[in-house]
Amino acid sequence: MSWLTKIVWRYHEQLPYLVWVVALVSMAGSLALSEVFKLVPCVLCWYQRILMYPLVVIVGVGILRRQRDWVYYALPLAVVGVAVAGYQSLLQWGIVPEAAAPCSAVASCALKQINWMGFVTIPFMSFLAFTAIVAVSVAYIRVRD
Repeated sequence: MSWLTKIVWRYHEQLPYLVWVVALVSMAGSLALSEVFKLVPCVLCWYQRILMYPLVVIVGVGILRRQRDWVYYALPLAVVGVAVAGYQSLLQWGIVPEAAAPCSAVASCALKQINWMGFVTIPFMSFLAFTAIVAVSVAYIRVRD
């Protein structure tokens, strides 16, 4: 048994809380970027918000009701979120041409409003959050069944 498997087995009851915290921090971060720092979200950013925000409620209600099926409602949203955030990250890194972006004149999906260390952008942070949610959710399904 690997060290990661041992950790997952030992802390499997806390996995829903981890998913909830990742979703909550992601939601709060996106709201702060738009409302506090006045960064205008693009079309793909809105799609990512549409996929992330319900996760806070779905997982939170699942935790409060002590239900284990929340994962089957959250996982599809997170998987689609990985795809959208990954696509936008590739778009911002220049791997996907800008002509393929569903952009508007107000906010370009290819515009890097944040660029830390040359590759950490807002969609990449979203990609990491969705990926963490998918990974922890899959681990939760494997351990609880």
